[in-house]
Amino acid sequence: MKIIVLGAGAWGTAVAMSAAQHPAGHAVTLWARDAAQAAQMQTQRQNARYLPGITLPPSLTLAHGDFAALWTGADLVIVATPMAALRGMLQALHGCAAPVAWLCKGFEAATAGNSTSFGLLAHEVQALVAPELIAGVFSGPSFAQEVALGQPTALVAASPHAQVRDALVSAFHSPSVRVYANEDIVGVEVGGAVKNVLAIATGLCDGLALGLNARAALITRGLAEMTRLGLALGARPDTFMGLSGLGDLVLTATGDLSRNRRVGMLLAEGKTLPQAVESLGHVAEGVYSARTVAQRAAVLGVDMPITRAVVALLDGQLTPADAVVTLMGRGPASELM
Repeated sequence: MKIIVLGAGAWGTAVAMSAAQHPAGHAVTLWARDAAQAAQMQTQRQNARYLPGITLPPSLTLAHGDFAALWTGADLVIVATPMAALRGMLQALHGCAAPVAWLCKGFEAATAGNSTSFGLLAHEVQALVAPELIAGVFSGPSFAQEVALGQPTALVAASPHAQVRDALVSAFHSPSVRVYANEDIVGVEVGGAVKNVLAIATGLCDGLALGLNARAALITRGLAEMTRLGLALGARPDTFMGLSGLGDLVLTATGDLSRNRRVGMLLAEGKTLPQAVESLGHVAEGVYSARTVAQRAAVLGVDMPITRAVVALLDGQLTPADAVVTLMGRGPASELM
C-alpha cells in the first residue's frame, strides 16, 4: 500500500513508523509542516522533539512543503494533526480519492470559521467542509511511544464506509498492532474526546492523593458521563465498553505517559494552567476540548458533572480542593442516571 501520513507529531510519527514496518512492505511517507523538522528527522533518523531516542525505519520517507502531489495514487491518507487543524487539512484534501482517516480526538471549538455554538466531532466537521471524502477515524487506547517501539497495541478503525475500515486494517494490522473494525464512528469519536477530559479529573484525584477508591469511582462515573453523551448523539451503547470507550479511558486516566492526566496532577500541585501546559511540550487535547464537550452536553440536555467541574477548574473558577468538594457534595442519585 501507498500510505501518506500528514503531521509529524508524536502520534503521526508513531503511526507512520508502525505502517512502515508492516510485514506487507507498505510505502509510507511522513509529511512534516516544518521544513526544519523534516530536515532534522531526515538527518538524525529520529523525531527528536516528540519521540527522542527512537530510530525511524529506513524505509520511512520524509517530506515537507506542498503535499497535494503526495496523495496521487495513494491507498490511504492519515491526517495526524490536532483537532484545531483538522478543518483546514480536510479542506486541503479536496479532490483526494483515497480513503482518509484522522487520528485527533476531541470536539472542535466554535470559531470564526465554525459558526455553531457548540463543539463538533471530527466526522461532523468533515461532513461540512469535505463531504466528498470517504473518511473515518483511527482511534483507541494507545500511547505514541509504545506504538513507535512496537509494543502490543489494539486500535479501532471506525467509519460508515467499509473501504476506509478495510484500508486501515490492511495498513496497520500486524503482529504488534491489532485493528478492530467498527461502523459506529460517533461512539468511537465521543470516547476519544471525553476520555481526555476525564483524565484531567483523574490526574487531579491522583495529584491530591485521594486514594484508589476515589480513582475507581471517578473513572466509572466518567464512563457513565461519556456513555450518556454518546447515546444522545446517536452512538451504540456497546461501543463504550470497547477499546475506544473503556479501554482508552482507563489508559489515559491511569497511564504515566498521559499528558491529560499530567495536567490534572500539575494543577493539584498548585501550577497554573499555562504553567502546566507549557511544561508538557505536547498538546493535551483535554484542555482544549473540555469546554466544547460541556457545551455540546448542555445543548443536548446531558448531565456531565465531572466535565463541568473540569471546565470550572481550567477556567480558574474552582480550586482543585473546591472541585472535589463540588463533586462529593452532590445529592444522592441512582447509579443508572
